[in-house]
Amino acid sequence: MRKDGYVQISARADYALRALCVLASAPDECAVKADEIASAQGIPRTFLDGILVELRRAGLIASRRGRDGGHRLARPAYAISLADVIRVTDGPLALVRGQRPESHAYDGAARHLQDVWVAVRASLREILELTTVAQVVDGELPEAVTAYTCQDRSWQSVWPPQ
Repeated sequence: MRKDGYVQISARADYALRALCVLASAPDECAVKADEIASAQGIPRTFLDGILVELRRAGLIASRRGRDGGHRLARPAYAISLADVIRVTDGPLALVRGQRPESHAYDGAARHLQDVWVAVRASLREILELTTVAQVVDGELPEAVTAYTCQDRSWQSVWPPQ
């Protein structure tokens, strides 16, 4: 969580997920060049190159050099969760002051705050681990996602606090 109270999805994670969606929508066994991914999603090419390296090292994509080269998914899109990708690009899903929520203990009036931080992480997991790249591409999102997106309140920011 950032200092201003928002949970932030980094540009790196956003770009990685968008790149994987492009690869998932490509015809089977068809490699997609980095230039095509960058152009299709408006991602800066040099930034994308670094992300593709991370995704390859994590075993999410396979790459081949050369004229017929490019990138493709290393496993089926239905087997890649959004959480898998975010963990590759950004690390753990939810940290409190740079540490995992269970590593904090609070005293007195704040003693139950750790429970809240653990619940925040669990709710992020519920959405991000249940949602796959294939579901995003197909638009067939899990009920846990659509339960939120059908609520008007979900589409409204509450910043600054009132």
